[in-house]
Amino acid sequence: MDNALTTTLFIGIDVSSKSNYVFALDFFGKKLLSFEARNNLPGSEEIVSKILTCLNENNLTHLTIAMESTSFYSWHIANTLATHDALIWFKPKIYCLNPRVICAYKKSFVDIDKTDPKDAFVIADFARVGKITTAPWSGGQYIALQRLTRCRLHLMENISREKSYIISNIFLKFSELAVLEKDQNPFSNTFGASSLAVLTEFMTIEDLANSSLENLITFLVKKGKNRFSNPQATAKLLQKAARDSYRLDKSLYDPLNATIAASLNCIKALEKEVKGLDKAIEKAIKRIDNHQFQCLLSISGIGPVFSAGIIAELGDITKFNGQSAIAKYAGLTWRKKQSGNFTADNTFLTKTGNKYLRYYLLEAAASIMRYNTEYCNFYHKKYDEALIHKHKRALALTGRKLVRLIFALLHNNQLYTSKEVVEKATI
Repeated sequence: MDNALTTTLFIGIDVSSKSNYVFALDFFGKKLLSFEARNNLPGSEEIVSKILTCLNENNLTHLTIAMESTSFYSWHIANTLATHDALIWFKPKIYCLNPRVICAYKKSFVDIDKTDPKDAFVIADFARVGKITTAPWSGGQYIALQRLTRCRLHLMENISREKSYIISNIFLKFSELAVLEKDQNPFSNTFGASSLAVLTEFMTIEDLANSSLENLITFLVKKGKNRFSNPQATAKLLQKAARDSYRLDKSLYDPLNATIAASLNCIKALEKEVKGLDKAIEKAIKRIDNHQFQCLLSISGIGPVFSAGIIAELGDITKFNGQSAIAKYAGLTWRKKQSGNFTADNTFLTKTGNKYLRYYLLEAAASIMRYNTEYCNFYHKKYDEALIHKHKRALALTGRKLVRLIFALLHNNQLYTSKEVVEKATI
C-alpha cells in the first residue's frame, strides 16, 4: 500500500457565504476533525491552525482538501489553503469539485441527513476513497484573466437573451421580416444598421409599404453606407415583406417602437462593453505564459479572445493526463446508451464539465471552420451523418477534434502548421 495514502489527512469542507464546515478523516475512515469556522480571513487562519495540530498529533505527512465549487464563495478559502506557508510542508492538494458529482456520491449512503457536517463528511470520504479525477487547484495565476473571459461570456449570454426577446416584438410590428427565409430576406443580418433603421425610423408598416421606391432606395443606401450590391432589389423585397405583413391597430405601434428601441439600446450598450473587455483580455493575456498564447494564436481562426478564454480555464496543461481528460473537463463527452444487443445512435452530451471552457472551445471550432478546410470538411461530414440536432452535434464533434489539437500543441509547446502549408512547402 502507498505509504503516502496511509499518512494523508483527508478534509472535506462544506462552503457557504458566511461559514465553512470542516470534517477530516484519516485513510482508515476515522474522524479526526469536525468544526465550523467563519468564511473570512480569521476563520481561514483558525482552519489552518486546527489542521496543523491534527497533522502533528496523528503523525500525518500529507494533506488532501476537497470542497464543492460553490460559485465564488469557495475561491478565497481554496486559494488560502493552497498557498499558506504553514501547510506547504505537507504537500497540500486542494480540489474544487463539481457539486453534481458529490450529490451523486452522497446517494450511495443510505438515509443520510442534509446538514453541513454530513455534507462535509461526504466530501472528505469522496477524497479518501480515491474518487477524485480532476486536477488540483492551480492557484490564482489565471484568476484575473478568468474573471475577464467569464464576464465576457456573461455579457454575450445577455446579448443573446436580449436578441431573442426583441424578435418577438419585431414579429408583432413587422411579422413577415421576422420569418422570411434567408434568400428572401432583404437583410443578411436582422440586427444590422439598415434593418434596425427600418424598424425604428418607420413608425408603422403602412408608412414603409406606401413609401416611394426612390425614397426607400435612397434611405437604404444612406443607412447601409452604400454597401448594398443591388439596393433596388433590396427595396422591392422590403416593400413586399411590408405589404404581406399583418396590420396592427395604430395605438399599438408606439408601445412596440418604444420596446424595440429599449432592447436595441441594451444590445448596443452590451456590445460596447464586450469590445472594452476584448481589449482588456488582450492586455491581460500578455502577462501570463506567452508560449501557450502563441501556440493557440498559430491556429488560423483562433484570435486573442478565444485563446485567452481557453487558457484561462485550462491553466497549466501539465495537470491533464491527456486530451481525453480535457474533453471530460469541458463536458465534451457523450454518454453511452446500451441495453442487451441494442446500442443507441443518438446519445447525449454530458455537459457536466466546465461550461466556460466548453463555450470557448465551441466558439473557436466554429471560427476555425472558416479558415481550415480540414475542420470545415469534418464538420459537414458529421452534419450529414447526424439524424437530429445536426448543427449542434456536428459542432460539438468538431470541438472535440479541436481538443486533441490544442492538447498536442500546448503539451509539446509547438506552433500549428496545417496540412495545406506542409503540402505547399513540399511542392
